[in-house]
Formats: sequence, C-alpha cells, structure tokens
Amino acid sequence: MARFRDLYKSKVVPELTKEFGYKNPMAVPRIEKIIVSMGVGRAVQDKKFLELAKNDLTMIAGQMPLVCKAKKSVSNFKVRAGNETGLKVTIRGERMYEFMDRLVSLAIPRVRDFRGLSPKSFDGRGNYSMGLSEQSVFPEINPAKVEFQQGMNITFVTTAGTDEEALRMLTLFGVPFRKMTPENR
Repeated sequence: MARFRDLYKSKVVPELTKEFGYKNPMAVPRIEKIIVSMGVGRAVQDKKFLELAKNDLTMIAGQMPLVCKAKKSVSNFKVRAGNETGLKVTIRGERMYEFMDRLVSLAIPRVRDFRGLSPKSFDGRGNYSMGLSEQSVFPEINPAKVEFQQGMNITFVTTAGTDEEALRMLTLFGVPFRKMTPENR
C-alpha cells in the first residue's frame, strides 16, 4: 500500500474529524484525482518537442498522457484549431498517492529558491492548483538528457467543501505552504 494512503487513514482522517467535527468518516475530505498538464507551444513548429514532453510526462506520472489539441486558431502564436499543443494526465488511486509522495518529499524540495506554495491558489471549491517551471525536479528525469525546460500545472481535485478544509488536509499530508502575513496577502 502507498505510504500516503496509510498516512491518510492513520493521521489525516482522525485529525480532520477532530478539528472539523465530522460525524461520518465518509464526510472527511479526500483527494479524488491529480491532474498534471503541460502546454507545449513549441510543438506547433516542431513535433519533436511534443514527443520529448510526452516521454517526460510518461516517466513522471507513470501512465501515458492524453494529447490535447487547440480549440481555436490564434494567428499571433501561429496556432491553428486542431494543432496538438498540450498534454495531460489524470492520476487516480494508488498511483495518485505514489505521485503525491514523490511530489511532496522529492520534487518540491529540489525547486530552486523555494519559499513555500501559495495558499491562495484554491478555487473556492477545495481544489488546489500549482505550477512547476521545469520537469527536471522529478527524480525520474535525468537532467543531462533534458533538451528543453518544460513547465507543468498540477491540480489536486478534492472532495472538500471549503478551501480551509482542503488547505488543512494538504498541510497534514506535508505539502509545504507559505505562511500568510499581512505583506503577502
């Protein structure tokens, strides 16, 4: 069983139940899925960029990404409707907990000049989104073989009703959030 799944059952559920007063254990918020997406705008000029990003995302997520196509044509970026310009992976279940474990304990500490994740990136319904500027922070990626730096967006979709519940749940998982002070509100 994944280490973070054990952590959820042994530490997170009892702590959230005590803190928010849930009567039913099924009412305790949980993470439904994690969505990892990459926008590969360079793929318009050269398809090799999309293949390189696809290989990296496959190694990071542990499953094959879905290729996303542009919905509209944008002449300033030389993008036509139907061009392949992005990748996304939806991770659920055991793989989701393993990915989250690698993200929190290995990848985030390797980010240069890291001062904590912003607690203002919740969407109002308990879902949290964050971005990474390069894929080489993951241990699966060999930095010597990286041909171009590619950022990614990571979204945690939770069953939490409010942002406070989701923030507390992710904090109990060990996600390093920045302390909010009056200057950075």
